[in-house]
Amino acid sequence: MSIEATLAEKGITLPDAPAPAANYVPFVKSGNLIFVSGQISADENGLIKGKLGDGMSVEDGAAAARRCGLSLIAQLKAAIGDLDGVKRVVKLTGFVNSTSDFTDQPKVINGCSDLMVEVFGDAGRHARAAVSAPSLPLGVAVEIEAIFEVA
Repeated sequence: MSIEATLAEKGITLPDAPAPAANYVPFVKSGNLIFVSGQISADENGLIKGKLGDGMSVEDGAAAARRCGLSLIAQLKAAIGDLDGVKRVVKLTGFVNSTSDFTDQPKVINGCSDLMVEVFGDAGRHARAAVSAPSLPLGVAVEIEAIFEVA
């Protein structure tokens, strides 16, 4: 089954690929790798802001990370056109806006990791880092960058 068919079957709609907010490009292709710039948590209502460990639940953080994942896939589609050209999700690096005593960063970034496996199957399994940050751009809850291998 094609990736587009998988998205449709699961009722997943990709957002438009977000435009860069500063002096950088949304993705870079080098050989068979696509490096996607960090995507911040946002949905149809705007930015998803908050600090984990201070009024934002792990579940809310995971939902914000999933939204980052949708934007990552949207950027990837903008880069290569056909998502069936994806050979593997190589690596995710997730940043969680959290208090100094918050320790569930991996559970938050699972929102994105789970999406990658849901969409790409075994090719969605990846290496990963999930780290805390005392603040993120515009006060968002999560930012995630990715590396994909393409055909």
